[in-house]
Amino acid sequence: MKIANLTFPKYPVFLAPMEDVTDIGFRLLCREFGADMVYTEFVSSDALIRHVNKTKEKLTISEDERPVAIQIYGNDPDSMAEAAKICEEANPDLIDINFGCPAKKVAGRGAGSGMLKTPDLMVEITERVVKAVNLPVSLKTRLGWDEESKIIVDLAEELQDTGIVALTIHGRTRRQQYTGHADWTLIGEVKNNPRMHIPIIGNGDVTTPQICKQRFDETGVDAVMIGRASFGAPWIFSEVKHFLETGEEMAAHSFGWYLNVLKRQVQESVDRIDERRGILHMRRHLASSPIFKGIPDFKPTRIAMLRASTLDELFSILDGIEGQYGLGV
Repeated sequence: MKIANLTFPKYPVFLAPMEDVTDIGFRLLCREFGADMVYTEFVSSDALIRHVNKTKEKLTISEDERPVAIQIYGNDPDSMAEAAKICEEANPDLIDINFGCPAKKVAGRGAGSGMLKTPDLMVEITERVVKAVNLPVSLKTRLGWDEESKIIVDLAEELQDTGIVALTIHGRTRRQQYTGHADWTLIGEVKNNPRMHIPIIGNGDVTTPQICKQRFDETGVDAVMIGRASFGAPWIFSEVKHFLETGEEMAAHSFGWYLNVLKRQVQESVDRIDERRGILHMRRHLASSPIFKGIPDFKPTRIAMLRASTLDELFSILDGIEGQYGLGV
């Protein structure tokens, strides 16, 4: 499968762009574990053209994480075009447009999935971004604003006509946010529309290797994107890729192996930011990691783990979990 000049193996699996999650450290780790392409956190076009330092920091990419896409969002054609030019200077492999974020602070202002209320403007912005840069442009969106306005099948054709090189579809409406279940039916309909010729990437509720394979088989999508299932589990990409390639589940590692991956992620976060903010940044991953699920009477330890404010304190708690709960090495 190809996206512009990028070539991918059969069954490509991508890391979804997620705010406060897909920083450079996490992206590198997911690439190491087999993610075929990664995306930055989404970048505000308005903040970027105002040269807000915290926003511009999100444009930092590494040669080791390629292929990598920088994702931008906004609701003004001029701002989005100018922001895309700034992103181009960072030399990503793709520029991706976020028309999918359901967060109130984004969609409520008419950006992200809020664009699904104004599809004509959505198309105009996409055209402007495509024309503004020499890099290939892709975008990510949802089925529609709500259950009564699932417009993706017709909209996909209009977006394709702007010159984008790939389209990612999350199988929910904006109103659903992340509730209920992702509906891949319309994703498959877009993919199997004979008028569509760009790659279609499916996203939503891909939490196991088996589900990933099922989505490929049932819809024929060109790639699958994994989001929330990677929280605290960057190794999910190696598990998924192994199953897709062999049809067999990957043998589980020891508890200590998984714990060391998380500790490595914590250390990287602290080294990149600072101790206090690096640990705060990692709390979402620690809280969501599947390695702690099902441990009996784990609540007090979980609370202590998520309250730890220094690296020594956090690592002491993590190192004690194996012995405390008899999980072995």
